[in-house]
Parts: sequence; structure tokens; C-alpha cells
Amino acid sequence: MNIRRPLGSVQYDHSGRVVLVTGGCNGIGRAICEAFAASGAHVLCADVDDRAAASLQPGISFHKTDVSREEECSRVVDRAVAEFGGLDILVNNAAIQPPSSYVRVEDIRSEDYDRMLTVNLSGYLYMAKYALRVMREQQSGVVVNIASGQGHRTARGVPVYGPIKAANLLQAMQWGIEYAREGIRVVSVSPGAIDTPLVRASLDAQGGEHELANRHPMGRIGRPEEIAHAVLWLSSSAASFITATDLSVDGGLNAFGAFADPYPN
Repeated sequence: MNIRRPLGSVQYDHSGRVVLVTGGCNGIGRAICEAFAASGAHVLCADVDDRAAASLQPGISFHKTDVSREEECSRVVDRAVAEFGGLDILVNNAAIQPPSSYVRVEDIRSEDYDRMLTVNLSGYLYMAKYALRVMREQQSGVVVNIASGQGHRTARGVPVYGPIKAANLLQAMQWGIEYAREGIRVVSVSPGAIDTPLVRASLDAQGGEHELANRHPMGRIGRPEEIAHAVLWLSSSAASFITATDLSVDGGLNAFGAFADPYPN
């Protein structure tokens, strides 16, 4: 895929801030963890993938967490507070999209539906439930939901993932207005196609790249660090008047309306 040269250095100072990132061992989550660590933050990665955790860079802490289990969400927030003294930023990123879920709605397996619902939707709510309690006491904090361009537009063969991602957008909006006068901001970020293991699995399930890069007005898919930079900016004081809204980081894909394949003639 045409991903072009790496970005130059992008710096935000998050020195001393406490950041909790779910699904932080791979892909976008890993890039977010590394970017916050480079900015001086205390970073706690919550993920089920303890094998991948072994390769996290020094300075990023790890807590094995299944976000679909409310008690595990509570425990990882407690650890952040116990270890670092508070919680300034929560990034809800953990999500799954099994290849077997790329079917028509009549063929969706109940186990795929149930697991995607509990990880991709309930997991965001459980993490926010306990993080927001800490942030209310502090009278400060930022929650970032990693949503998706598929929450704005959809395509054939994704009857579960897109609707759940649309709900992630509404979570951020509702939580944002709920806590706007308590020093807490809540936003979402909607990536387009980003070069991650999840996207690679999606492409494999749908028969390869299928000119995905060319559907983006920029002529390429995105890089995980481009999402990370957006999250760092939204979490910084530079974005202090931004809440209850979404930022699309998709190379113009949604504006172009190119998620769906053309119907065959």
C-alpha cells in the first residue's frame, strides 16, 4: 500500500499526566501509547494480549484487561490511581472485528455479535464509568473514544461493526454534554482505513486490498501514528474548547463517500 514517508516530529507536552489506553498492545492503540510516552506521560496499557505486551517499549506499564468484563475495567482504573495518583486521559480503543463477521445480517453468528457488542460498546461504557468517577473528583480529565469512519457511513457485509461504531460516536457526545461543566471533555476520533492488523484481517476476509488506497482522496491509507497525533492534540490544552464532538482522520474518505464498493453491473 502507498503509505509514503514517515511524519516529522510532532510534539505535545503531556509531562506527568496519567493516560490509560485500552487495546494498546497493537495497531492504533500501540501508536497512541508510544506517542503519549514520548510526550512525557505515565502510560498504562490495558489489553488482553499479554504476548504483545512483552514488546512494549520501556516506560509503558501493562495491565491484562478484558474490557468486556466490568470488574476488570474497575481494577485497571484503580491501578492507574494507585500507581500514578490519578487519571487524566482515558483512550477507549479496544475493539474487535472478526473476519467471520463480514456477512449479511441474516448470517451473523450470535457469538460474533455478542463478543463485538461487549468489547466494542460495553467495554467503552465500563471503562468510562470508572474513569469518569476519578475525573469528577479531580474536576478534570479527557476521554477519547476511537470510533470509525464506518460509524458515519457503511458498506455491504458489516452489519454489526458499523452500527456499534456509530454508538461510540453518540457515547462521546452524550458523555461530553453530561460532564461539560465539571472540567471533563469527551471526544471521539473516526479513523479511515489505517494500516493495522485489524484492517489487514479485514482486507484478507474481503479478498485483498481491492484498491482500498485509491478510494481515499489522498490516494493512500493512513498510519497509526497519524491517529495518535490527533489523539494527543485533542487531549491537550490546545483543544480546550472541544468536547462532545468527533474528528474524522480519514484522508477525506467519508467526505468522498467511498466506503462502499460499487454495485456490480
